[in-house]
Amino acid sequence: METHHFHFKTRRHNYPQVVCANHRVTTSKSNVNPSVLRLHNYGNPTADLAKERAVSADETKRPSTGKFGRFGGKFVPETLISCLEQLEVVFHQVLQDPEFQEELSTALNDYVGRETPLYYAERLTAHYKAQNMGRGPDIYIKREDLAHCGAHKMNNALAQAMIAKRMGLTAVVAATGAGAATGAGQHGIATAAACAKFGLSCTIFMGTADMEKQPSSVDLMNLLGAKVRPTAGSFKDATSDSIRDWTEKLGEVYYLAGTAVGPHPCPTMVREFQSVIGRETRRQAAEKWGGTPDAVVACVGSGSNALGIFHEFVRDPTVRLIGVEAAGFGLNTGKHAATLAAGEVGVYHGAMSYLLQDEEGQITCPHSVGVGMEYPGVAPELSFLKETGRMEFYSASDEEAVEAYRRVARLEGILPALEASHAFAYLEKLCPTMPDGAKIIISCSGRGEKDTETVFNYPIS
Repeated sequence: METHHFHFKTRRHNYPQVVCANHRVTTSKSNVNPSVLRLHNYGNPTADLAKERAVSADETKRPSTGKFGRFGGKFVPETLISCLEQLEVVFHQVLQDPEFQEELSTALNDYVGRETPLYYAERLTAHYKAQNMGRGPDIYIKREDLAHCGAHKMNNALAQAMIAKRMGLTAVVAATGAGAATGAGQHGIATAAACAKFGLSCTIFMGTADMEKQPSSVDLMNLLGAKVRPTAGSFKDATSDSIRDWTEKLGEVYYLAGTAVGPHPCPTMVREFQSVIGRETRRQAAEKWGGTPDAVVACVGSGSNALGIFHEFVRDPTVRLIGVEAAGFGLNTGKHAATLAAGEVGVYHGAMSYLLQDEEGQITCPHSVGVGMEYPGVAPELSFLKETGRMEFYSASDEEAVEAYRRVARLEGILPALEASHAFAYLEKLCPTMPDGAKIIISCSGRGEKDTETVFNYPIS
């Protein structure tokens, strides 16, 4: 297990059986030079994708720490280290395997429905230009809501189900919930669908609190053939139980991570399989206006949607990367899910990142009207991008997100998920600052039919 040169300050020791408990990290913020980005595969933006992914035969056999600056890592029991190292080796192998890549590409096209459109939101654009004497940016929407099962989650679930088959495993275990790490149950649905496609048995752990919030998601997982196992509590409890179940059945079961958090290589794998979003977006932008966007905006819960579209543009300094977190009732109320804005560095679910935690380093409960934003942590890679200054981050309140949902529905006939509505809400502040004709791309990470009751019942101020 790697040696960590960090001091962990704790006042209580409340360790789960499997997942490392959170502890506040009392290190000073490092001043990271943006040039460090080159150490993390952020090189030439025009580099050929095959060259970018190329890894030597020796590297595929050598496990890495999975660090993004000081973030990430493997804070897990020794019993999991060898499994994670084996998974990393297979992950690097499939990136270079033409047969695997061809099968994945075909499945993404024919099963998921990729590529998803880059849609010019003409009436939304006109709405904001009308507020500024007819001048302002052009707004485009990356329509991940049109992917199979209604969200971006299928991109990753499909690829990892294929890896499970490659490893000779016939059973998959995952955790889902009404939180950001699972896209309001969408990861469970996507995993169940992918397992049905490939003939794998599927067990989904879900917190009882989340099952009450998303009963339709439970029904869909059951219809897709998954066994849904309730866990007392919420998503974090379901995650602990799913990892515990995996640990008891090492070599028999594949643990399918749903977002870019957790121990290495899980964050890197999820980001890689979601980065198809950004690659498509770059190509589509070149076709539509012969260039790149001036700004890319995405909601940030735990990070798979944001990294999926951001990663392609991290190496291009001309493109602003804007993440919008959930301000809930307000950042000063404590009832929010703005981890990057208000969190501190700590360790949770096997990796170091920014976390919502109290003075004793214990996790605090996040809140958002978009249940897919309710996660107390964030991807280690996004934590790194914050610390280097490459990514901008802002927040939108519950009320602002609901208003944005209604606005997009009324003007474009599109129902964005309340999670994605946080990104749309930031247009109110962003558009007046952008020059005429600038290009903004909003990632619509999922569809919002699941949120109609919440929106209908939300009081209009």
